[in-house]
Amino acid sequence: MHKSKLTKHAIVAVAALLFGILPNAARAIDPSSPAKNQDPKPAEATAKSAADTKDQVSVLKEQMALQQKQIEQMQKALEEQKRLLEQLTSASTVVTPAAQPAKATVQVVDPQPTNLGQVASTTPIIPKAKLENAVIPVAAMPARSPQKSEGESESPLQLKVGSASITPVGFMDFTTVWRSKDGGSGIGTNFASIPYGSTTYQGNLSEFRLSMQNSRVGFRVDADVKGAHVIGYMESDFLGNNPTNVAVSSNSNTMRSRLYWADVRKGSWEVLGGQTWSLLTPGRSGISPLPADLFYTQNIDVNYQLGLFWGRIPEFRFVYHLPSNKAHLAFAVESPEQYVGGSAGGGLVTFPAAINTAYQGEFNIGTNTLGVPNVAPDFIAKLAVDPSKKFHFEIGGVERNFKAWVPGTTTTPAQSFSAEGGGGFANLNFELFKGLRILTANYYSDGGGRYIFGQAPDLIAHADGSLSLIHSSSTVSGFEYTKKNTVVYGYYGGLYVGRNVAIDSTGKPVGYGYTGAASGQNKSVQEGTFGINQTFWKSPKFGALTLMTQYSYLDRNPWYIAPGSPKEAHLNMIFVNLRYTLPGSAPTLGSPAK
Repeated sequence: MHKSKLTKHAIVAVAALLFGILPNAARAIDPSSPAKNQDPKPAEATAKSAADTKDQVSVLKEQMALQQKQIEQMQKALEEQKRLLEQLTSASTVVTPAAQPAKATVQVVDPQPTNLGQVASTTPIIPKAKLENAVIPVAAMPARSPQKSEGESESPLQLKVGSASITPVGFMDFTTVWRSKDGGSGIGTNFASIPYGSTTYQGNLSEFRLSMQNSRVGFRVDADVKGAHVIGYMESDFLGNNPTNVAVSSNSNTMRSRLYWADVRKGSWEVLGGQTWSLLTPGRSGISPLPADLFYTQNIDVNYQLGLFWGRIPEFRFVYHLPSNKAHLAFAVESPEQYVGGSAGGGLVTFPAAINTAYQGEFNIGTNTLGVPNVAPDFIAKLAVDPSKKFHFEIGGVERNFKAWVPGTTTTPAQSFSAEGGGGFANLNFELFKGLRILTANYYSDGGGRYIFGQAPDLIAHADGSLSLIHSSSTVSGFEYTKKNTVVYGYYGGLYVGRNVAIDSTGKPVGYGYTGAASGQNKSVQEGTFGINQTFWKSPKFGALTLMTQYSYLDRNPWYIAPGSPKEAHLNMIFVNLRYTLPGSAPTLGSPAK
């Protein structure tokens, strides 16, 4: 009911009452005005009439005061009913109990009877005492936000910006490394260049260091945009190119980029662009760029396990997920790099003397920074099958292109040479019984050594500059056993680099694995690793605290062994790491440690 309508009805009622009283009052006030058809009265009658008139005026005043009081009470009641109705009509829905069907109207009770009679209105007046027991229309009740249980509470570090959520990711590491020989590579192991022989200080001195460099910082953004789910991901650590005196006083380690990508998925289709884990990197489930879905071991070593093929490379990726989500097909275009060794301790090929200077600029030899003239991107395809959560299988391959140019001489014209290479992989992991998972990742290539952490070169060159690919292969196989807050793991990793020899114009052998080659040109490298991760406590609200321990044994065998030199190099390594993982980014036990 509107206040104006009720006030109008009240005024009409009061006016009617007044019109019935005022004529008599007027005659009482002015006795000289005779009433119609009324005979003149004697003097005593006049005096009596005056007294009666005075009484009527008093009664009239009392009635008017009573009517005014009733009108004020009605106005207050109307204001209260109007306020309640506005709250009900402006609120959203609430679930009505199934046993009480929603009604369209509410029983109306007049809260304050008056002498004015029944006031007509289309708006119900609800007594406050009965409002709590009334059945309210479903659409009129306010919505209630679902209450989250303590276990479902969001991370306190998660931020909301509009419809997007921003979650910090990362952890804080304090790493201890001991090696039986001085590898000279910091907390990450250069597997292919562990100290060989005992005639240098590296082979006679052990190595010990403490570091926070593997600590991680980043963020993840999730948003739903026009029916598609969008993820943005950024991750950095402190293993960048440090100044030579970094460890003397300040230990001001350099931050470097690891991951920086955006991913859009709508229905069965997914598109990714940015620097991400290469599509060639083994997965744990499905096809996903998220670290928890990838297999790069539980190792504390920041260079992971020998034999693992992987990369963090700028890439465009296209993925199709079957509606059942049990099979996935992906294709990626990745940034290329034609590589001939020298990175992360990998053995470097020997070029023929005539083209050595030119080719060291046209191929990455471990020191060229974004200076190699690559001819085309690398193309990678992968098929992954997940018939159940206990089984994952994937196969795929990479196609690569190489090109080089030889300057002309007085007797030969300038010319260019090209080659096409690639590789294939097959990966499998399955749960043998509850808590125990068996994993194996296997890779074989002609010209794909770049993807085995640069431990094998891609190709060699003949005396005329023509290119020839190098065979290389690797494997990582092992187990991971998870029980409550403990993960026990063990892996074997192996690398094999094939021999490829050419003859220089001077008659000397060149290439890779020839007689007289440097000891860095490895035939095989092997590593065995065993470790335990113990999580003391973990929660989405407070993060996780984990103590990680690892032991590794490395064995390296070069192609050529000089007379009197040892046949192989050995290295023992112990890692201990204390990690605090930020709330919201603590990995599930059994997922990657990094």
